Amino acid sequence: MISRKRLLISLLALPLVLSACGGGGGDEGGGGKKTSDLSFAVVSHSNPGDKFWDVVKSGAVQAGKDLGVKVDYQGAGDPNQQSQLIDNAVSKKVDGLVVSMANPDALKEAIGKAVAAGIPVITINSGVEKSKEFGAITHVGQTERIAGEAAGERLKSEGGSKAICVIHEAGNVGLEERCAGAKDKFGDVQNLQVSVSDLADASSKIKAKLQSDKSVDAVLTLNNGVAIAARDAIRDSGAEAKLATFDLDKDVLAAIEADEISFAIDQQPYLQGYLPISFLQLYNTNANSVGGGQPVLTGPGFVDKSNAKTVAEYAGKGTR
Repeated sequence: MISRKRLLISLLALPLVLSACGGGGGDEGGGGKKTSDLSFAVVSHSNPGDKFWDVVKSGAVQAGKDLGVKVDYQGAGDPNQQSQLIDNAVSKKVDGLVVSMANPDALKEAIGKAVAAGIPVITINSGVEKSKEFGAITHVGQTERIAGEAAGERLKSEGGSKAICVIHEAGNVGLEERCAGAKDKFGDVQNLQVSVSDLADASSKIKAKLQSDKSVDAVLTLNNGVAIAARDAIRDSGAEAKLATFDLDKDVLAAIEADEISFAIDQQPYLQGYLPISFLQLYNTNANSVGGGQPVLTGPGFVDKSNAKTVAEYAGKGTR
C-alpha cells in the first residue's frame, strides 16, 4: 500500500518536473528564442564625434551587456542614410529596432517596413509626435516643446528680456520645437542657424549677432558643444548675456561651476540608450510594453551650480 502511494505521488510530480526542464524557462524569448540570441539595432541621427550621442550609445551598449543581448549601434546625420541603415537592420531580421527621428517624414517608409515585418520599434529623442502614428510601441525621451518652455521660463525668471535660440541642425523638428517652447514662455526669442559640425563658425556667428544687437541679454543653445562655442562668443564679444543650454558634458558642467553657463536642461541621454534595449528585451521575452500609449520621459531636468558637481562625477564616466 505504501509503495502504491509513493508511485502515485511520483506520477503527479512528473508533469512539474518536465515543465521545469522544458522550454518555458526565463531565458526563452518570443517564439522560443533565447535571450542570448536576441539582436537589436539602434539607428540614430548622430554624426561622428557628437558627445551627446556617444552617451546614448554607451547606454545602449551597456544594456546589451547587462541583459545578454546583441546591440548594433549606428548613426547617420543624413536622413537618407539613416533610412538605409534602417532598411539594412530590417533585412537582417533583427528582433527590435530603436530609431531617433529628427526628420520623421524622411524615415516613415523605412520604419513602416520594419513594422510590417513584425519588428517592434521604439523611437527615442526626437519625433515623439509621429511615433505612435508610425507604429512604434513607445517613445523614450523628452517632449521638446515642454522642455523648451521650461528653459524659456527659467531664463525669463533670471532677468532675460531678449534672447537668441541657436539651432545647430537644419530641419531638425525637435530643435525647432525647443525654440518655439522657449518663445512661448520667454517672449522675445529669435532663432539663429549654425552648424554643429563647425563649432568655430558657430561661435563666430553668435559673436556677430551679439555685437550687432546689444539688446540681446540671453542665449539658449540646444547642444553641449554649441554651448561652449556660445560661451566663447559671449566672452569675445564683450556681451553680458546669460547663457543656458540643452544637454551637458564635462565641459558644460565645468562652465556651470565657473558661472559661465547658468543652467543646462538634461534629458539624460544614457537612459535614451539603455531603456529601449531593456524594453525590447522584455517585449520579446515576456510580451511587456511600457508607456501605455504615452512617451516615457527622461527629461527635462535642470542641472545648475547646486548639483553640477554630483552630475560631473557620472559625466566623467560617460554616463551623463
